[in-house]
This record gives sequence, C-alpha cells and structure tokens, in this order.
Amino acid sequence: MAADAVRGGSRLRDRADFRWFWTAATISDFGTYVTGLAIQVLVVVTLHEGAAGVGVVNAARWLPYLALGLVVGVLVDRVRRRPLLVATDLARGALLIAVPVLAVTGGLTIAVLAGFLVVFGLLSVVNDAATQSLLPRLVPVRLLTRANARLDQSDAVAQSGGPALAGGVVALLTAPWAVLVDAVSYLLSGLLLLRVHVVEPPSARLSLRGVGREAREGLRWIYRHRTLRPYALGTHAWFLCFAVVNVVVPPFALRTLHLGAVGLGIALAAGGVGALLGALAAPGLGARWGAGRVVIAGHAGTAVAVALLALSWGPGAGWLVFGVGELALGLAMGSANANEMAYKQSITPDRLQGRSNAIMRSTNRAMIVVGAPLGGLLADAIGFRVVLWGTVAGFVLVAAGLATTPYRSARLADAA
Repeated sequence: MAADAVRGGSRLRDRADFRWFWTAATISDFGTYVTGLAIQVLVVVTLHEGAAGVGVVNAARWLPYLALGLVVGVLVDRVRRRPLLVATDLARGALLIAVPVLAVTGGLTIAVLAGFLVVFGLLSVVNDAATQSLLPRLVPVRLLTRANARLDQSDAVAQSGGPALAGGVVALLTAPWAVLVDAVSYLLSGLLLLRVHVVEPPSARLSLRGVGREAREGLRWIYRHRTLRPYALGTHAWFLCFAVVNVVVPPFALRTLHLGAVGLGIALAAGGVGALLGALAAPGLGARWGAGRVVIAGHAGTAVAVALLALSWGPGAGWLVFGVGELALGLAMGSANANEMAYKQSITPDRLQGRSNAIMRSTNRAMIVVGAPLGGLLADAIGFRVVLWGTVAGFVLVAAGLATTPYRSARLADAA
C-alpha cells in the first residue's frame, strides 16, 4: 500500500485528501441522477423514439463494461490512478456539453447519442476501476469501511433527492440542457480531484504486451481465493436477481398497484432514505459482526424486502407495504455495500486493485444485460408477482450459499 495511505489523522474527517475525493464524488453523483432522467426524456420527447430507442442508448452505456472491462483493469494497474480520474472526469464533462449543442443545431440523432454513450461508457469503466483502486491509497485499512460508507451515504442522498431535482431541471431547462448539469458536475469533480495529494508508483509505459497474462492473474486472484471466490460468485448471482427486480418493479407498481408516477417516485425516495440509514450503520455493524456476516445478512434482508414488494396490493395500506419494502431494500443494500467493498479492497494487493475491480464490475454488468431482458420476458409471460417471488428465492439461495463458505468469517482484520 502506498505510503500516503497511512498519512493523516486517525479519524476520517481529519484526512483532507479523502474529503476532496468524497466531495468530488458527491457532486458527480447528483449530476448523474439528473442525466439519468434527462437522457430518457431526451430519447422519448426530443428524438421521438420509443422503448427500442431507450434500450439502444442503455445498451450503449454498458457495452464498454462488457467488451473492455478486463483490459481496462490491467491498464489501470499500470498507471497512476489520480491523474486517470481527473482526465476521465474532465473528458466526460466535455463530452456531455456536446449533447445540448447538437440538439439545438439539429445534429442529434439516436445513433449519434448512442455513439456518445459508448464513449461515455468507456470513460466511465476506466473511472470506476480507478476510483475503487485509489481509495485504499488514500486511507488505511481500518478506515476503509467508514470511507466506503461515506461514499454510499452521498450516493443515497443523491438517490433520494436526485430524481426530484432532475424533474425540476428537465421541466425548467428541457432535457438537452439538463444534461449540462451533469457536464458541470463532472468538470467540477475533475477540478476538485486536482486537490487530492497521494503518493503513487510511477506509471509504466502503456502497451498491450502482457495484457492477457496480467488479466489471467487478476482472474486467478478472485476466482481461486478462499474468500473472494464465493463472494464474487454470490455477487454475480445477486446482480442477476436484482436486474430482474429492477425491470419488474416499475410496471408492477404502475399497472398492478396503480401507484402512479408520483407515488412510485416517493417509494423510490424511501429506498434512498433506507440506503442512507444502512450506510450510516455499516461501519459499526462491520466492526461488531465482521464484513462477511453483515453482507450475508444484507442479502437475506434483500430477500425480505422484495417479498414485501411482492406482497403489496392496491391503494392505502398496500402502498405503504410497498414503500416499506423499498425502505428495507435500501437499508439492506446500504449496510452491506460498504462492508463488502472495504473487505475486497483491504485484502487485494495494490498491484491487483484495478483488475479485481474491473473484473467484478464487468461481470456484474453482464448479469444485468442478461437479467434485465430475461426478467421482462418472464414477467410478461407468467406475471409480475411470480417473478418477484422467484427473485426472493434467488436472494435466499445467495445468502444461504455464502453462509456455508469461509466468507462468513471475513473481517477487515484479516488484512490489517
């Protein structure tokens, strides 16, 4: 671990470099939630496309994760990570500025937008791998859970307030110009990251030589490790189930429960509140019970939360059950995420951080690509509730499976 990871105060709040890093992440989180809605409105309203158009731009956004994730992980491990974060944030900001300009001049089409999002996705996969890999260089092992929890808390607040902010910005500025909000957020994030000081090994010369060998080394590290292998396999299965939930819940809420767009927005905001509460509790839970047990309990909690969603019915109390389910879902995920990320970061050697992060993210995104359309087809064929109960069974199997492996005893102390 780099020397700078042990420099600074004994408390997270005393570490100025992490504060700049956290502030940059918080600003870009809010901008991302604005663009998430703005792009959807842009496709449907401005470009007059239907569901197929939305599917095209969504697929374009995730395609680089699937195609280049492993190679990107190898390259991230060869270079200094902070300059990579600065460059990719500034590049994403500049790229997004072009969207409203093209919309105003009549040059924006679905194909052009998809092309932009492929480039945006490539920059994002690099940024994501570098972000998770830089954190262990900023804080010592004992503070990793708290650091990840702080990042989760910011994301949870953005999740709660971001959609409402996005709706107002889109209504006020129209969708193309609302994308500028995210562009500015990335530019600000990149500039703030310039304030982060961290000692990093010098960059190696970028080359494709040895990429296959180093990629295999990263794969062996994850899938042959005593605790990381069951964690990785369980996480992939969890993402597959959760991708199905994400596809089924909106039409289930709108068509079966007749919740309405406003009601669904409130319920999703409750999920953000739950995520914030879970992230606040995550460090204490991990310190007392260990990361492995907290993650397993979080997966079991996900099963309970989705069961509440499946049990929801019409207006009144049924809507309340749905909202409580969303709250519980956020709580389960918020408490687990900081602990699982901190443990993986703490046990992985610095030279393998980029590869391990990129491998996990790329495979998890592949699960989304498979699970989302599969969930939609099944829901149309056999019903929303049946599919939701199927995912409940899946989450239970993931939690029970992990509980039988060495991962149940995983603690940050293992790597301290």
